[in-house]
Amino acid sequence: MNRSNGAPPHLFYFFTVLFFLLFAGIAGAQELAKPTAPSPEPYQFGAGDVLEVLVFDEPEISKTVFVRSDGRISLPLVGEFLAAGKTPEALSTEIAGKLTVVVEEPNVTVILTESASKVYYVLGQVAQPGQYPLNRPVTVLQAISQAGGFLEWAQKARIMIVSGPQSSREITYFNYDDFLRGHHVEKNIVIQPEDTIVVP
Repeated sequence: MNRSNGAPPHLFYFFTVLFFLLFAGIAGAQELAKPTAPSPEPYQFGAGDVLEVLVFDEPEISKTVFVRSDGRISLPLVGEFLAAGKTPEALSTEIAGKLTVVVEEPNVTVILTESASKVYYVLGQVAQPGQYPLNRPVTVLQAISQAGGFLEWAQKARIMIVSGPQSSREITYFNYDDFLRGHHVEKNIVIQPEDTIVVP
């Protein structure tokens, strides 16, 4: 019987499995090395926001409330709460804590139904300039899209983001054309409350 001059079959299978494991390990390491997107900051209520306070199985306490100019809301039986600057989870916990005197193990959920305290502005060569609510993270591209996109003569390479009074930066420039070309110097800037996007 003739025998092949090649490697024994078990060695062939061994090297095949070894190559597969090495390839899988490299792919896994590359996946771990990918930068992860930062988690968006939780929404903090502010004056002008409209909230829905839901207390499970307690319809007489559950109600829609308006955050007043002093940052407070009022609820039946338990009085006033400072809502401004608090997240939905934090405010729910505080309300539940006060409700324990009148409700056994209260289950409280606070939902933002209308955002008026956090806004941004888009001006200039866009289809629908104006004020927009900022109730979730919004990038400059999303903000321009929300405003109907560019008009024909918009200068996309010189977009300005004028910071709101609470920001440490002043004016940031965004080059839309460079961003589309994949230039790493251009970042899809996240808009902050009271920012104004100006498209010349």
